[in-house]
Amino acid sequence: MLELLGQRQKELLKLLLQNKAGLTVDELAEALSITRNAVRQHLAALETDGLIKLGPSRPTKGRPEQLYLLADKGKEIFPRQYSWLAQLVIESVREESGSQGLRERLRAMGSRVANQLRAQHPELKSRQEKVVKLSELMEQLGYNTLDPGAKANASAIEADNCVFHDLAHKDPSICEFDLALLSTFTDSAVDNPECMAKGGHVCRFKFGPKAR
Repeated sequence: MLELLGQRQKELLKLLLQNKAGLTVDELAEALSITRNAVRQHLAALETDGLIKLGPSRPTKGRPEQLYLLADKGKEIFPRQYSWLAQLVIESVREESGSQGLRERLRAMGSRVANQLRAQHPELKSRQEKVVKLSELMEQLGYNTLDPGAKANASAIEADNCVFHDLAHKDPSICEFDLALLSTFTDSAVDNPECMAKGGHVCRFKFGPKAR
C-alpha cells in the first residue's frame, strides 16, 4: 500500500515511524516544509485510511498540543522480512526432523490453529456453516476468498491470494498447514485440485465428508 500513497504522505508516515511518541501538526509542518493546513489534510486522509491515530495531548504553558501516532495498520505497510524469518525456521525444522517431520509439524500447527478458531465459533454446526465462516476468516487473513455463501451449497473455497505464496512456491509442503487448518475447522476431507504454488490461477479447496 505504501507505493499507492503520495510522496508527502509517505514522508509523514516515515516521520511518525521514527518518532514513536508522536508529533504535532507544527512539528510535522516544519519537518516536511509545508503548511499546517496541508499537514492537516494529509492527516485527515491517513486517519480515514486507518494508518494514523490520535495520540495523547502534550502539556504546554498554553493550550495542550495534540500528538499524532502511527497506527498498527500504518506500521504494517512498511516492508518487513517475515518470509525470510519463516524460511529460516522451516529450514531449521527440516534439518532437525526431515521433510516428513516438517510436513507433520505443519499439519499439527494447522490443526491447532483451527481448533483455536473453532472454539471462538461454537455456534457452527453444519459443514456449510463452517465453510462459509472459514471463508470469512481467510478473507480477513488476506487470502482474498470468493464468497461461498453466494452458492446454493457451500462446498468449496477459492482464493486468488495466498499469504504463504513465496514460501509455498519454494516448498509446496507449506500447503500442509492450510490443508490441516481447513480440514480440522470444517471437520471435512479437503481436496486441493488447483494451487497457485503449483502453477494454478487460484487455490481451490473442495470439502466433503471424511472417510469413517
